[in-house]
Order: sequence, then C-alpha cells, then structure tokens
Amino acid sequence: MAESYDVAVIGGGPGGYVAAIRATQLKLKTIVIERDRLGGICLNWGCIPTKALLKNAEIFEKIQHGAEWGIKVENPQFDFASIIKRSRGVADRMASGIDFLMKKNKITSLQGFAKLTKDKKIEVTKKDGTKEIVEAKSIVIATGGRARSLPGVELDGDKIITSREAMSLANLPKTLAIVGAGAIGSEFAYFYAMLGTKVTIIEYLDTILPVEDREMSKVVAASFKKKGIDVVTGAAVKKVEKTAKGTKVTYEKDGKPVTLEAEKTLMAVGVTGNVEDIGLEAVGVTVEKSHIKVDKVAFKTNVAGIYAIGDVIGPPWLAHVASAEAIHCIDGIAGVHTRPIDYGNIPGCTYCQPQVASVGLTEEKCKEQKLDYKVGKFPFNASGKAVAAAEAEGMVKIIFGKKYGEILGAHIVGAEATEMIAELTLAKSMEATLEDIHNCVHAHPTLSEAIMEAAGAADGLAIHI
Repeated sequence: MAESYDVAVIGGGPGGYVAAIRATQLKLKTIVIERDRLGGICLNWGCIPTKALLKNAEIFEKIQHGAEWGIKVENPQFDFASIIKRSRGVADRMASGIDFLMKKNKITSLQGFAKLTKDKKIEVTKKDGTKEIVEAKSIVIATGGRARSLPGVELDGDKIITSREAMSLANLPKTLAIVGAGAIGSEFAYFYAMLGTKVTIIEYLDTILPVEDREMSKVVAASFKKKGIDVVTGAAVKKVEKTAKGTKVTYEKDGKPVTLEAEKTLMAVGVTGNVEDIGLEAVGVTVEKSHIKVDKVAFKTNVAGIYAIGDVIGPPWLAHVASAEAIHCIDGIAGVHTRPIDYGNIPGCTYCQPQVASVGLTEEKCKEQKLDYKVGKFPFNASGKAVAAAEAEGMVKIIFGKKYGEILGAHIVGAEATEMIAELTLAKSMEATLEDIHNCVHAHPTLSEAIMEAAGAADGLAIHI
C-alpha cells in the first residue's frame, strides 16, 4: 500500500527542503523526494560551491598585489586541484547539514526519481530500480531548473560545458570562452581569469550583466578589462563547435563574422525548468515555455492539490526566491494568512569582484516607465573604510521618487555589495524614504556609510563629496 502524507515535496533544493521544514513546523506529515542529494543544484553545484571558488580567486588576486599592503609574497602559486577539492568539501558539509535538518524535523526523506501518475499519486523509482508509491493531500513540485544552451549547440560536458562542469574541472584551462555575461558568466569569468586563464566573455546584448543598472555594469566591464578579460558585447553567437584542440565559437559583431578558438566554452545563457518526465502531462498540469504555470500568490497549478515553486516556475531563478515561495506556498496549504511576495523587492547579487547587488528598478526602467525620480550616488573612493581596505572601486546608487522620496531602486557595485544590499532591501520593504535613510546614523568607519551619503546626495546633502 502507498504511504500517505499531508504534503509531498518533489525536489530537495532551497525550495523543496524549505517547504518540507515549514510544513512540519505546521504539524503536517511531510515527505521530500530528491533524485540526487538534498540541497539541490544551489547547494551542491551552484550558489555555495561557486562562492568557495570565488573566495579563492579573490584571495589569490590580493596576494598578487601584496606589495600594495606592504606584504612581500614572492612568486605566489596555487594548487587548482586543491581549490576544487575545497569547494566540493564545502558543498558536502552543507549537504550533510540538510540531512541533519530532515532528521531534526522528523521529515521522511526518499531518494529516487518522482513521477506523477494519472490518479495524482507519486511513483518513485529508486536507484536500485525498485518503485515506491507515495500519496499526499498536497503535492509541491520543486524540481528546479538546469542550464540551457543555444539552438544547435550541444553540451557535451567536456569541451562545451555548463556551470556544473566549470566548477569541477580536472585541470585549469589555458583559454576559456564564456557565452552569456549574466551573473553566472561573469562570476566564472572572474574566477578563471584570476587564476591565469585567458577568458573571453561574449554577450548578445550591448552590456554585461544586462539586468543590472547600466552604470553598475560599466564599472564591472571596465574592471574586467583591467584584469585582462576580453569583453565582447552586442555579439550574436551563431555556432559553437568542438575541434581537435578544443572549441571554436563563431559570432557576429557589427555585421561581421568573428571566430574565436578556446580550450573550453562555457554556456551561460539562461535556465530551463525541469519539467520533463515527471508526469505533468498525465495529470494535466499546464506548462508554458518550459516552466510550470502557477499563480504567484498561492503557487497553485491548474490542477487542484498540486503546487509548484522555485526555478521550475520561471524567473527570477534565485535560491532565496524559491525559499520564500516555499514558505508562502506551505502557509497557504495550511491556511496560515501571509502577505504575497513582493517580486519588486527581490535583491539580486553577482559575486565576482567587484560585486554587484541591486533591488528594485534600474534607472533605465525608471525612464521607460516615465517616472519622476532623482538619483543619489556616493563613490567608494570617498569612503574612508573603503580606501583603508583598498576597496575603493565602485559606488552606491539609490533612485528615489521625487514627490515622496520613496526608494524606487538601489544599486551597489564594489566590495561587500552583496552584504550591503540587505539594508536597502529592508528599507524599501518598509517604505523608508530618502530622509529616513539619510537621517539614520551609520557607524563610522564602515562601507555602509556610503548608503547614508548616497541618500543625502540625492538632495545635495552628502558631506564627503
């Protein structure tokens, strides 16, 4: 007989395992089904291990400029295999932490591939080939997403790779082409360039990090070029081929074809939902553009009792969004009142150096929407803490509504931008105004003083510029 639960969660990533924990907090009998390791792509092959790699690159970059700090380091070297090993170790440690949380919360965890059946049960195929049937009053699909490629470009996992292979290569490539200059492409461009790989990053749009405020993207592009990264924008990739020596990328720039040869090519052009072979057709769940269609309040699909959250329902493809959706979804199932997620107040972060973080509208979007706004900016080269830490690259930029002084968007490029954005995300969610931020006393010396100064700058009241 099938085991019966109140909630069955398909997928154990930052959406799935959070949904399972929240369900048990609300006294719902819960099972989470994961085909691989709990933690999903984010913890095992994405967010966490990449940050370990990026920290290695950052430290090595600083060591190479030790003379600026009065520190003598002759001929600094690194062990690429050890860097990769450390990253995998971090992922393993965090994955074991999720296993612990499942046990602590008395959540049933089942490893296997889950597939919905016509009668809305779940058939789980285990690694040994045996099958188990699971029944649940509510089913939450959190199967996540995976890297997609361009039409006609085959990902072979060796020469033409995704981010998953890029974080576990056996050897450091001498040359690397990266197709796509979003967060993933930019992070790997920085990582490999700092370790000595000749990197070329190719972007279809006319700026790298195209979802970010253009002013922030320009700072990163200029920094990348100083680091020896070739930045090619406004280029349409037509073909990526495997060759005897590696790969060959053909792209069109200014109407002319250009060929680039590289040992490996990393495809970083977006995400597609994991919707195949999980029985969605059998129960009639609607799929649009490779993602499950849901309402963005209760996360219901068109089929009663079936919900979906995270990357599988489409952008923004962010772990923290999946976790927030998980909690809101389970609260709805349990009848707990909760406010809808404000998708206009979701922070986005890119962890290359300089880091980029933002929330709300870009200045370009404000112009498109014909909003009446004003901008306050404060450069880190005017911050005592930033200069003392040799982190003077970048700025804080805040966009306010002219009439009421509300935050329309906030953008940071520079050291610790991904940590600093939390203050502005909270401020925006609480409807703080320009005056509120400027009058809030910030500790000195800190990088976050730049936020206070940027707010003042919007009204010409900044002190240190």
